[in-house]
Amino acid sequence: MPSLAGLTSLNLARPVHVIDVAVASAAVWVLVKLVRTTRRRLKTTQLNGPPNPSFVFGVGQALNDSGDAGAMYEQWAEEYGLVYKVPAALGKSRVVLCDPKAVAHFYARETFGYVLTPLSKMAIEAIVGRGLLWAQGESHRRQRKALTPAFSNAAIRKLTSVFFDSAYKAKAAWDTFIESNTDTDGTVIEVQSWMNHISLDTIGIAGFSHDFGSLDGKHASVTEVFDSFSTAKPSPLTSLVFIIGPVFPWLIKLPTLRKRMIARLNKSMGEISEVLLSRTRQEKEANANETKEEKSIIGLLIKAEDEGAELHLSQQEVMAQMKVLLIAGYETTSVSLTWALLELAQNQDVQTQLREEIVTQFPGADPTYDQLGAGLPYLDAVVHEILRLHPPVPEFTRIAAEDDILPLSEPIRAASGKNVDHISVAKGTLISINIASLNRSTYFWGPDAKAFKPARWLGEDGITVKAKEIQGHRHLLTFVDGPRTCLGKSFAVAEFKAVLSVLVRNFAFEMRDGPETKVEMARGLLPRPKIAGEEGCRVPLRVRRVDL
Repeated sequence: MPSLAGLTSLNLARPVHVIDVAVASAAVWVLVKLVRTTRRRLKTTQLNGPPNPSFVFGVGQALNDSGDAGAMYEQWAEEYGLVYKVPAALGKSRVVLCDPKAVAHFYARETFGYVLTPLSKMAIEAIVGRGLLWAQGESHRRQRKALTPAFSNAAIRKLTSVFFDSAYKAKAAWDTFIESNTDTDGTVIEVQSWMNHISLDTIGIAGFSHDFGSLDGKHASVTEVFDSFSTAKPSPLTSLVFIIGPVFPWLIKLPTLRKRMIARLNKSMGEISEVLLSRTRQEKEANANETKEEKSIIGLLIKAEDEGAELHLSQQEVMAQMKVLLIAGYETTSVSLTWALLELAQNQDVQTQLREEIVTQFPGADPTYDQLGAGLPYLDAVVHEILRLHPPVPEFTRIAAEDDILPLSEPIRAASGKNVDHISVAKGTLISINIASLNRSTYFWGPDAKAFKPARWLGEDGITVKAKEIQGHRHLLTFVDGPRTCLGKSFAVAEFKAVLSVLVRNFAFEMRDGPETKVEMARGLLPRPKIAGEEGCRVPLRVRRVDL
């Protein structure tokens, strides 16, 4: 049995041992980080780029405060070349791609060679779970293949009437407002909330055979939660998480206001999805002996849930897909429709020309799905000019899962002073593409790149030779490209065109406070426009009925 002195000695030695282990572990961690950083620097082509304004924030704070990050990225591309590096938080850096050949190569290798960052994976899982947005590699390929039939042209063609029905519900409500208003200058309508209602009810009926009824004034819990993102005041802590999060992903778990709102959104979407899934499963069991072609998105998800399905989806994945559809159907479409009404209100000549085309080509009836695609060229031009100037998701970052070589369409000058025609990228390198910058770059789109000019889409020479080097839908990166090309692209464009055709045919839009009204960016779940001075993301426009 040890003496008292011996016990005291043992008690003193134990904490010293623990401290030694902790110090040794920390030293090993630092050493590993240094080795990985050194390897990455040695294997990655050293690029030029802007100076670092802050060791802690890199350029993150400057981009966040600029109000137009795309313009900053474009300026850097002009100064440092079409591929350059920018300082990131805590001494790290990101490689920014603006070269079309490098961008195409990057997108072709997404989900395998270039993957979500740890921060992105944690953020996506927190909002929608482990569905299509979260998945990588073979899991992504399987999930995407299971969902693809729901977004075929044939499937969307059958849903076109749903798009028009939602637009006409909004029209009926606006007619009532205008009739009860005595102001001869038009009725002021906050259009962004109405575009939200149209988008939510449309995805509810088209995707899940469920009418949320928000256009009829019914309360939908998910709408309230979505709206909370638009009305919440910006938080410095939330900004800090976004800027430093790539280095310390666990920061996303901090109890910020945005995290609490995301938890509410996830709970609300989960409850809705559970109800819709349960109802659809019951209907399927009740009609088990009937054989009919499955058309609805939710029906296809239930079908893929079967154990014997060729492209089996787990219950967790099915639930995640429904949440993705709710968010994508609500956020992106409503943002694009709001931008469309703003641009038309600021460009009366374009609005007039669009209305004349719709009324002339289809005086007594709405266009079909195929006619929306080919029968209204100016409507198509307006829609794609909105998608060019105002991509709902302006930027994203991936991390290289392995060493790679990025080809370039033209040589750039590396930091060594030598011209190079390719870029070496080491595993672990952060790669960013700023979609807004590429979509609006004067280098690619010409001197009028920043102007709202739908006519550029009408002639053979409207799209510059340089812009045609950019792969993606209509030389735009709004729907990205490669394996992660937006699956709902055709759905979104058809809905966009149908709703806009009804609203422009029946109403004229003007800026409430005149043509010089300032439009700002606000942060909802995605960036949204707002009229300067308004609370949240409000966009009040002056609306008048058009007598045809």
